[in-house]
Amino acid sequence: MAFEHYIASNGKNLRMGYTTGTCAAAAAAGAAEGLLTGKVPTSIRIDTPKGLIVEVSPASMKQSQDACSVGITKDAGDDADATAGMEIVATVTYAKDKETFPIRGGVGIGRVTKPGLDQPVGEAAINHVPREMIRAQLQRVCEEQGYTGNLAVEISAPQGEEIAKRTFNPRLGIEGGISIIGTSGIVEPMSQKAYADAVRIEIRQKAAEGYKKLILTPGNYGLAFLEEHGYRKEERPIVVCSNFIGDALEEAEVCGITDILLVGHIGKLVKLAGGIFNTHSHVADARVEIFTANAACAGATPAICTALMEAATTDACLDILDAAGLLEPTMQRIYAAATAHLRAFVHEAVATELIMFSNVRGRL
Repeated sequence: MAFEHYIASNGKNLRMGYTTGTCAAAAAAGAAEGLLTGKVPTSIRIDTPKGLIVEVSPASMKQSQDACSVGITKDAGDDADATAGMEIVATVTYAKDKETFPIRGGVGIGRVTKPGLDQPVGEAAINHVPREMIRAQLQRVCEEQGYTGNLAVEISAPQGEEIAKRTFNPRLGIEGGISIIGTSGIVEPMSQKAYADAVRIEIRQKAAEGYKKLILTPGNYGLAFLEEHGYRKEERPIVVCSNFIGDALEEAEVCGITDILLVGHIGKLVKLAGGIFNTHSHVADARVEIFTANAACAGATPAICTALMEAATTDACLDILDAAGLLEPTMQRIYAAATAHLRAFVHEAVATELIMFSNVRGRL
C-alpha cells in the first residue's frame, strides 16, 4: 500500500515514508492480533506521533500456538537511507513478566555499548518513542480482543547486522545491528536533518563518556590533515560534523564541552568569516564574496577584487592573493572574523580555536 504523503524540499515534492519504529509497531500489532485471534490481519492501520496514519500489509507471517511473527517492509519514501526496503519483524508471545508489554531486541537489532544514547548500556537499541508506539499498539489490540493478560514482543531485523555497517551505529557504539529510532514515526526526505541529528548524538555521547575537549572537522580533508600532522585520537576525540558546524557547536555548548578545535579546508571554513554555520552550498555560498571583501580591506585594487569575484575556487582566490602580495593580510582578516563569529556563536561559553588549510598550501 503506497504511502502518499509529500513534503516540499529544494523545489521538489518528495514522498515521505515511515520509520523502522512505525514498522515495528505495525508488526507488533499484527502479531498480537494473530496470536490472540489465530488470524493475522491482511491490513494493519496505526497512528503515528506525526499525526499521519500508516496502513500496511504484512510482508511475512508465522504462527504457532504460543507465538506469532509478522514482518513489515520499511518504506522510506524518497529518502532512500540504508534501512529502506528492509523487513522489521515482531514476534509476540504470552508473558508472565512483571513489566507490562516487555520489549526485547532480537536478531539484527543492535545493542548499546556506550553511554549517552537514548537507551542504557546493554539494552537493545530501540529508542523510547518506538517503544511507546509498540506498547500502544499492543494495548490497543488487547483491549479490542478483550484480553487482560500480558504480552511480550521481540523485535528483529533479518538483514540488520549487515545493513548496520552502512549506518552511523558502529561509530556511536551500537553493535550487532540496526537501531530502531525516530520521534515522529514518519521519514521526511531530508537526509541533512538525519545527519545533523547523528552529529548531535555523537557529541552527546562523547560528553557522557567524560570528554570536555573535542576536535570538529567537516570531513575527510580534515581527517587527513590531522593524521598528517601526527594527531592521536586518544588525546581528544574527533567528531566529523560535515556541513553542520552550527549544530555541532550548539550541542557542544549544551553538553558542557569546554574546548573545541575546528579543523577544516578553507573552502568550507572561509564561510565562517561571514557568519555562515551551515556550510552546505544550498544554504549559502559566499566564499569569493568573503575573500573579496577582506582583500579589499587589506588594500586590494578593484582589478584584484574583480579577479577574486570571478575565481572558480578558493584555491584560485589564494593564488590571486599570493601573486598580489595580499595572502597573509587577507587571511589574517578572514581568520579574525571567523574566530569572532565562532566565539559569539557559543556565547563564549566554549573556548574555540580554528585551523584553516588548503590541500595545496597547507596550513593557512
